[in-house]
Amino acid sequence: MTFTINPIQHDADVVALAAEVGLKCAPSEAEHDLNASFVAEGYRAMQDRGYLRLAVPTEFGGLGAALRQVVLAEGELARHAGSAALASAMHLYMTLVQCWRHRRGAPDAEGALRRIAADGLIMATSGGSDWVCPTTTAVEVDGGYRFTGRKSFCSQAPVAHVISTSAVLGEPGPDAEVLHAGVPLSSPGVSLVETWDTLGMRGTGSHDLVFDDVFVPADKILGRRPYGKLAGPLLVAAIHFAPVVSAVYLGIARGAYDEALRVLGARAGDPAPAVVRQLGEMDARLRVAWWALLAAVEEVGDDPPADEPTLITLMVAKRHAVCEAKAIVDLALDVVGGSAFFRTSPLERAYRDVRGGPFHPLTPEATLALAGTAALADARRTS
Repeated sequence: MTFTINPIQHDADVVALAAEVGLKCAPSEAEHDLNASFVAEGYRAMQDRGYLRLAVPTEFGGLGAALRQVVLAEGELARHAGSAALASAMHLYMTLVQCWRHRRGAPDAEGALRRIAADGLIMATSGGSDWVCPTTTAVEVDGGYRFTGRKSFCSQAPVAHVISTSAVLGEPGPDAEVLHAGVPLSSPGVSLVETWDTLGMRGTGSHDLVFDDVFVPADKILGRRPYGKLAGPLLVAAIHFAPVVSAVYLGIARGAYDEALRVLGARAGDPAPAVVRQLGEMDARLRVAWWALLAAVEEVGDDPPADEPTLITLMVAKRHAVCEAKAIVDLALDVVGGSAFFRTSPLERAYRDVRGGPFHPLTPEATLALAGTAALADARRTS
């Protein structure tokens, strides 16, 4: 059943929508985690409630949420259902990318946004496996290119309709060029290989996609960049990805904090002073991490420039978020004790899920290297 959804007016509206969807997703998360099966029920709830068109502008049939509101929504959804939140984050950040492209006159962006709203188009991405040096190759042919290669970490692959991906044109190296394109998963030569059997985030369906001589028309090439460079379409994607995925891991941490409070509140007697202090530390870490993330989003604005300062601002916030999320969940296990070690505990799953955060590019160490390099270059320019 599909409901009529009103456009987002206030932050409270988007949080309420995400909470409603999260409560629909939550009951099946444990089963999908156990079986490493896709969170299909959660996606049906998202489609029914309009969550997957959250960031589509209202004039195109969406809910009109800005970047900050998508961040708030993903944090609330992940509080209840981590895999569902991470899978949908990949679609939502790509929706924000299409909004960014539309504001800059990209002729195909409006059509993509309208299809998300009207037809339920779901977008996936292979950016985590491709990054700056994709292994997939592109060969120029009449009317376009032929892509061949294998893509990993394609979240929501079982239900996605199109994947934002890239391929290298020419011999990989400094002189090569990387092509970025949106490729329908129904294209001849695209196949899914079920590889997703991981420590955590087991319900995201992040399987491999194989491209076997897949034809990509020339007019579907969305952009180009130098091989090995974080630039062009990949830079735009990274800027929108960082705050959205940060919210997912902070949401999982908030859910772990909630569970720790629930368990301790149900026990007889007062907890030890050391445990109370640890609860306070969890609360403080959550607050500061959210302040940092939302301040970074405010600093760059809802229409961020695609440049290195913007990237550093958002990646530094992401680094803080994923590192603090791990620390908070670890504290939750400490305060609850041995019962959190059982597979039946939501904290056991949160402990595994939250460890996915540092693997997303840029990693915490790569973020520090980027920030330090930029700071040193700026010091040398001004000395």
